[in-house]
This record gives sequence, structure tokens and C-alpha cells, in this order.
Amino acid sequence: MKKRLLISALVIAVLAALAWGGMRVIQLTAPEDRNEIPTTKVRKGKVTITVSARGELQGGNSEVLTAPMVGGDLPITFLREPGELVKPGDVVVEFDTTAQEYNLREAQADLAEAEQQVIKAEADAQATLEETHYQTLSTAAEVKTAALEVRKNPTLAAIPARQNDIALEAAKNKQAQAEKDFKNKQATAEAGIAIQKAAIEKSRVLAEQAQKQIDSMTLKAKTAGYVAIQQNSNQNNLYYGQMLPEYKVGDASRSGQAVAQIPDMSNWEVSASIPELDRGHLDPGQKVSIRAAAIPGREFRGHVKSLGGTSGSAWDRRFECRIALDETGKELRPGMTSNILITVEALEDVLWIPSQALFESDGRAFVYLQTPQGFVPKDVKLVKRSESQAVITGIAEGDQVALSNPDQHKANPNQSKAGKNAEPGGVMKALSK
Repeated sequence: MKKRLLISALVIAVLAALAWGGMRVIQLTAPEDRNEIPTTKVRKGKVTITVSARGELQGGNSEVLTAPMVGGDLPITFLREPGELVKPGDVVVEFDTTAQEYNLREAQADLAEAEQQVIKAEADAQATLEETHYQTLSTAAEVKTAALEVRKNPTLAAIPARQNDIALEAAKNKQAQAEKDFKNKQATAEAGIAIQKAAIEKSRVLAEQAQKQIDSMTLKAKTAGYVAIQQNSNQNNLYYGQMLPEYKVGDASRSGQAVAQIPDMSNWEVSASIPELDRGHLDPGQKVSIRAAAIPGREFRGHVKSLGGTSGSAWDRRFECRIALDETGKELRPGMTSNILITVEALEDVLWIPSQALFESDGRAFVYLQTPQGFVPKDVKLVKRSESQAVITGIAEGDQVALSNPDQHKANPNQSKAGKNAEPGGVMKALSK
């Protein structure tokens, strides 16, 4: 029994030794690929330079509905649903008019008071002028009486005659003063009435302005189309990268802020954000292929309408590109995500590599060429470059170049690699056909 156990133990030990030896042989003969650098070949053929991006479908020459310029925050009391179809004259947005209606009532009350003040001023002026006119007539009668007394002077003594002359002169002075007072009071009355009438005009203007403000609080569509609700930037706290919500009933908008748009359905545009690297390839008028994500299998033709300025962070600079559609469809709606493809040019029989295999430093373009001694930098001339391909000269077809910087690879040997002979895939294969 002991002999049988001893034999079994020896067999197990031999098998274990053979298994360990086999694993060591496999480990020693297996290629060491942890530090391999992914590479690709320099290819020659047709390269189509294209620019692809994703944008948002918008109506060209959109009718923008903005909050009226009345000051302060304006609460929204009525708002159409996003994508709702409206006709010319339909109400799209209504704002709270409580403050404006109060101002209208105040202005109307001031107008009524001003009208009564004019009536009172005209009555007071008429009474004053009647009294002054009576005084004028009275002084004229006194002048006539004094003149009759003067006619008796030839028959009177010197002293009474002199007194009659003095009385006549005094009556004439009193008459002149009365006539002057009448003119002054008439001018004063007219001025007072004019002031009250100006107050009427002021109150009327305020009332009309308040009524216009109330009318402006209702925004109506001037053209037919689908309503596109705008983002509400009237927030207490804003931070970088925040997704702003759309306006809804109960939100407050500031004067002049866009609340909704009604795109022109016969004049569609796509607003796209293009990487800065592709900016030099584009010019207005270039043909564009547009596919709406919500309409599979349908392609629309268009052209580059305008190119805007760059924006964004220093490590992700982009610029706005507006594309006008030459073809439209009834199924198009504002806000649809659209994939665009701009064909810049087609280059025949050229050398090309993936864009990530081309490196630039201090104004020179180069690749890391694989040689028996390892990877060495080799200067090349860049002819054209897109987001995925680089057309170059100064290197031979079939040369093997690195897809990543060998120096960085040495600094981080545990970094995952794609394989030694990586082939371009996806867009690269399609573009090189």
C-alpha cells in the first residue's frame, strides 16, 4: 500500500514539473508586446477631404418674439407649446399686465382731473375777465362824466375849472390802468388755461403709453410656422456648462430677452460648430450634405452660407458655420439634430496617413519612421489636413510610422496600445476608397 502511494506521489510531482516547464517555455518564447508602439503604413491613393459636424436645424430669417421694453421682470401668463403650429395673428406669448393696468388707471384718473382743471380755469378766467371788463366800462363812463364837467369850465371860476381838469386827467389814467389790467388778466387767464391743457396732453400721453405697454405685453405671430421656445437665461445662479431650461408659464423674462422664435419654414438653415482645424478648408458656397437624425434615409442638399468667428476654450476652439438648405421638406422641424458633411476637394494619387501619425513642433511637420534601429523623426511636408487624414510628401509609400509619440510611450510603458500594425478604420477606410 505504501509503495502504491509513493508511486502516485512521484507521478504527480513529474506532471507538475512538466506543467511548470511548459509554462516557462511559453513565457520565454512569447513576444513581448507590452511596450509595442502602434503603427500604420503610409498609403497612396485617392483622398477626399471632407468636414463633418453636427448642428441644429433652424428656420432662416426667423421671427423673434422678445419681451417688451417696459422695465423690470415680466412674468409669463401664457405660452404656446414648443413645436406648436401657429398662423399669422395668433397669440404666442402673454405677460402679466397688472402693473401696466394700474399705471393706465392712474393715467386715466390724472387725465380726467386735468380736464376738470381746464374747465375750472376757463370758468375762473371768464369771471375775472368779466369783472375786469366791467371796471373798464366803469372807468370809461367816469371819463365821459369828467369831460362833461370840463365843458362847464368857461362859466366857472379858475379853481373849480382846475379841479375839473384834474378830475378828467385822473379818470383817463384810471381808464388806461383798467384797460391795461384787463389785457394782463386776459393773458394770465389764457396762460393758466394753456398750462391746464398741457397737463391734459401729458396725462393723455401717459394713458396712451400705458395702453401701448399693455398691448405690447401680448406677442402675436406675424408669419405662420412652428413655435421654438428659447432658453431662459434669467437665472439667479449661472455657472459654466450649465444647461439652461426653456421658458415656461410662470417664468419671468427681462425686457428685450427673446422668448420664442417662429422660423421661416421655406428658408431652413443649420447652425453647426466646426473644429478650428477645419476652418481653413471651408468657404461660402461649398456644397453640403445634410441628414436629419429624426428623418432616417432622407438627405438634403445645401451650401455653406456664412462662417463666424471662433469661440470656446483654448484647448477646444470652434467656430460657427451656417448652412442654408437648398431642399426642404414638410417633415423638417426647428431644433432637429442634423449631421452635415462638407466635401472640400478630392485629391488623386497622393500619400496620406492618419492625422494622429503627424506631429508638429516649432513650425516643422514630422513623423516617427520605423527603422531597424527604432523610431526616428523624419520631416515631411504637409499638403492637406482634415480631422482624420493628413496628405503629405517626403516619405515613401509603405513606410511604417508610429501612431503615437515613442518618447511618451517610453515614459509610460504600461499604457494600453492598439497593436503594432494598426489599420485606419471607420471614416478613414471610407475616405480612402
